[in-house]
Amino acid sequence: MKTTFVIVGITGDLSRRKLLPALRQIHQRTDHEFSVVGVSRREVDITGLVGEELAAFSRLFMMDLANAADYDRLYKEVVRNGEQTIIYLSVPPLAVPQIVAHMGAAKFNQPGVKILFEKPFGIDAESAKEMIAETSSYFDESALYRIDHYLAKEMAQNIVTFRTQNALFAQVWNNRHIERIELVASEKIGIEGRAEFYEQTGALRDVLQGHLMQLLSLVLMDVPASVSWNDVPAQRLRALEQLSVADPAQSVRGQYKGYDEEAQNPGSRTETFVGVTLHSQAPEWQGVPIVVMTGKALAQKTTEIRIHFTKSHDSQSNCLLFRIQPHEGVEIALVTKKPGYSHELEQRQLAFSYPADAELPDAYEQVLVDAIDSRKSLFTSSAEILESWRVLQPLLDAWSMEQSPLVVYPKGSTPELLYSPT
Repeated sequence: MKTTFVIVGITGDLSRRKLLPALRQIHQRTDHEFSVVGVSRREVDITGLVGEELAAFSRLFMMDLANAADYDRLYKEVVRNGEQTIIYLSVPPLAVPQIVAHMGAAKFNQPGVKILFEKPFGIDAESAKEMIAETSSYFDESALYRIDHYLAKEMAQNIVTFRTQNALFAQVWNNRHIERIELVASEKIGIEGRAEFYEQTGALRDVLQGHLMQLLSLVLMDVPASVSWNDVPAQRLRALEQLSVADPAQSVRGQYKGYDEEAQNPGSRTETFVGVTLHSQAPEWQGVPIVVMTGKALAQKTTEIRIHFTKSHDSQSNCLLFRIQPHEGVEIALVTKKPGYSHELEQRQLAFSYPADAELPDAYEQVLVDAIDSRKSLFTSSAEILESWRVLQPLLDAWSMEQSPLVVYPKGSTPELLYSPT
């Protein structure tokens, strides 16, 4: 089936950095037949924008996103019987509700039309409910593809495969054998000129509510031997439903020194670091602390999941590591005997990583291909969004009070130094 990609906001940063390069790769690597329609408010050189490779089947459509009549023109331009239309909203989040309402009124809500959204999906539990209710009044859930690109990273997808296809770990994935779970997403950079965005967002909304909660659901979800990828969203949702609401007393929020000057907002209380311990009420996870940490201006850039197995004595190794980025792979800490005549021990890493010449698809390539093929396992459902906000809303409520503590930390700190729950 031929696909028309409509990129609303084609001149924006996301389109230039991620979407258009992904479409070029899809054109090279697959036999999917598609065209590109770039929506812009102003005249631009479409060849210079999309590149020579895509220019032959790309065209520009100029419109005013606030003008309802322009959506009727767009409909006539991009919707064809027997073909599918994928509309990618590469626009600021606050613009999404109005665009969706105009598209609904212009009858885009029909079979063959799909809409792709970028996070954030609301700024709190109430706004997420309102956004979902507004969108669902025009479009069926099956037509909505909410992107959290972490789910499409190769190593994130491998968590499910690792758990189901390796008997050694499938049998011990529960609280009888695992004593602690940690998820860490740290960045070395600060806000890098994104002050306006970050002042409205903060670390909880930017990374924790979406990326890390989705990765956590992959770790905690039930994966029966017969599970298929189509079942994964429902299993992720069940895992989120079984999480207790976050306890502000088991959390830390921080801000790196000098942030308020970079943001040009003296006295800003926007968090650039969050650490929180969560708990699941699922029988197989009760009693296992789940430590989640994310922040900017930290010692290194990494996103990883650490599974700490229960030790029978202190000298044992016990850590399994999923490295989501960079250098995607799996590491297992092992204690071995040192070579030689003595009986000294040392710790080594048994590691799997992709070969240096392996061409891993970019996460945006993966989500666009899955959208073409109507596969929704790597997209976030409305119910998952609401459950994630249910868990984390108590933190926002507590932090909205002026007297709530805010730890100021030096750049280059480690997450464990900022948050070390007992």
